[in-house]
Amino acid sequence: MADDFTFEITEKIGILSSTKSGWNLELNKVSWGGRPAKFDLRSWSPDHQKMGKGLTLTEEELKELGKIIQSL
Repeated sequence: MADDFTFEITEKIGILSSTKSGWNLELNKVSWGGRPAKFDLRSWSPDHQKMGKGLTLTEEELKELGKIIQSL
């Protein structure tokens, strides 16, 4: 059910950019539905109650992404 949707930002890592309306593109560790937290890159409203589409990565996937970025 959509009413059972839960999340918790367990660690705020950093803000990549901000908009004039106050939304931030952030890298955080987020627990979705009570599962173990993963790295999460998405836009958040100032109160963190609304979010945009994003990307959730395991630690291994984040490390691989870092390697790819370093090779650019």
